[in-house]
Amino acid sequence: MNINTIKAALLSLLITGTVFSLFTFLFVSLRVLSFSSPVLVGLSAFVVPAVAIGLYQFLNDRFPGNALEKYSLLTSNLLLGLCVALLFFGYQKWYTAITFFTLFALLFFIEYKNKLRFMYRFYRCYVLLLIPFYIVFAVLDSKGLVKFSEAETLKLKLGHIGIEGYFYFMAVLLFAVYFFEFFRHKPGKTNG
Repeated sequence: MNINTIKAALLSLLITGTVFSLFTFLFVSLRVLSFSSPVLVGLSAFVVPAVAIGLYQFLNDRFPGNALEKYSLLTSNLLLGLCVALLFFGYQKWYTAITFFTLFALLFFIEYKNKLRFMYRFYRCYVLLLIPFYIVFAVLDSKGLVKFSEAETLKLKLGHIGIEGYFYFMAVLLFAVYFFEFFRHKPGKTNG
């Protein structure tokens, strides 16, 4: 990694960690989420995006081909539709509303307002990170370290994880990857 890539990663982590720490604070204050250990708040806000950016960069270095980018807009449009549908059914539930609105706004901005094209690479990274996400969440849930208020969710689960968890995880990763790409390709910078 060159110095510009490291700077981009650190700036992305700082922004992502701060924003999603605020979301976590909001969820805790609304009693949507509870942690048995305050250390988990920092892990979820800063470590998860760090792992995502590391894997994202590794995959891009190792497999630089981007031929499947043409299918990413279709995938994003399907996700935008799903966000609208789940917002329609869950707009009265804090966790559901915040999760799907945030993901909808990110996807819409990145696909329709942004000039950087990286969504195929993002989806590739997200799918691979679902495996450790599922394992870590299973451990945290089984030990009772993280609890979600059932009243603030749709009560739809894939495995033992609420549907919102997968999409909130996607929003965190997408936010981090977008800012990583933004800072790497910022006008006036030379990328080595």
